[in-house]
Amino acid sequence: MLELLLCSLVTIVPDYLYRRYRQGKRLGKEITFYSVWFELRWGIVTCLMLTVGLITVIFYFHPSTSTATLFFRTVPIVPETVGRVSEVHAGFSAPVKKGEVIFKLDSSRQEAAMETARRRIAEVDAALLAAQADILKADAQIQEAKSAYQQASDELDVKRELQKRNPGIVPQRDIEKLEVLLAGRQSAVDAATASKQSAMTNVSALLPAQKASAEAALAEAQVELNKTYIRAGVAGRVEQFTLRVGDIVNPMMRPAGILIPEGAGQRALSAGFGQIEAQVMKVGMVAEATCISKPWTIIPMVVTGVQDYIAAGQFRGGEQLVDAQQVRAPGTITTFLEPIYQGGLDGVTPGSSCIVNAYTSNHDRIVSNETGAFKRFTLHAVDAVGLVHAMLLRIQALLLPVKTLVLSGH
Repeated sequence: MLELLLCSLVTIVPDYLYRRYRQGKRLGKEITFYSVWFELRWGIVTCLMLTVGLITVIFYFHPSTSTATLFFRTVPIVPETVGRVSEVHAGFSAPVKKGEVIFKLDSSRQEAAMETARRRIAEVDAALLAAQADILKADAQIQEAKSAYQQASDELDVKRELQKRNPGIVPQRDIEKLEVLLAGRQSAVDAATASKQSAMTNVSALLPAQKASAEAALAEAQVELNKTYIRAGVAGRVEQFTLRVGDIVNPMMRPAGILIPEGAGQRALSAGFGQIEAQVMKVGMVAEATCISKPWTIIPMVVTGVQDYIAAGQFRGGEQLVDAQQVRAPGTITTFLEPIYQGGLDGVTPGSSCIVNAYTSNHDRIVSNETGAFKRFTLHAVDAVGLVHAMLLRIQALLLPVKTLVLSGH
């Protein structure tokens, strides 16, 4: 309607003025309801054509969309293990800090595993003390065996000396018995030394390894116990948190709830523009937005990202071929917009629906020396008609509460 009124000022109005003051035709006389088409046909046809062209230029070079939403990220509250809830530390809606416990699962099995690991460590420590006592015992046995060996060796040396000085005085059988006894005493020394070496190996290698394994089992049990305390990974707020003591939670089938990170939905606005505007939407374009949750407010924004893919065309590889006819609704060009001024989205509720206008700027091409005069004029005209779209957005922002509260039928 606004475009039609503007175009009529340069088409129908001059045509009427020509008829009125040049030809002397008056409204209600020569120009009536039945003759207006014949009298003002040139102005009406030109007005319609100019209006269609103006609307096309405005909506192509200054695209608009009502499918804009302030999306916000949510984090599912999911435990790492299946369990029954034993404690709940958050209400239906409550703020949480990073690392704060939200709820706790039953931990009797994990606590029993930790107690078992502690007992195993205590058992290894006791075995270590016993092994150290075995070393002392082995030292005494070595000393005893060496003394017995020395005694047998001295007695054999004496008998051999006597036999050497006076052959026949010592029976050969006695010397052989002493030699056998000396070999046995040597074996006793070797056995006692081996026993000490075994005890020392237990103290230095085996028992420390067993203790390290027990400590690792204790650490593993501690990790499993920590998993029963479900904490907030980020600072934020839990909403609609209805978990209660006795409920079963499953990481695959039943998450516990939703955590909304702090500041979610306060950074960027996501908008979907028509596919025909794919060549117009560029990073750096100036835009304006008005949101339902913050009426009568125009938010200056800038396009910070244009998605290179249309989501409606995606598919997953499977056992069936994809038919293009299955894509019923055409997708949109997803763009991301951020406020030009800090705090521009303050007061806009995350998830709110918005209306967005983007404006093409040809300033760099206009000031370029390579641009001709006619092209400069055309580019000036394209930039100028963006004012019409800006006026339309402000009218929409003004009527949005009336449309929502009065004309929606709710």
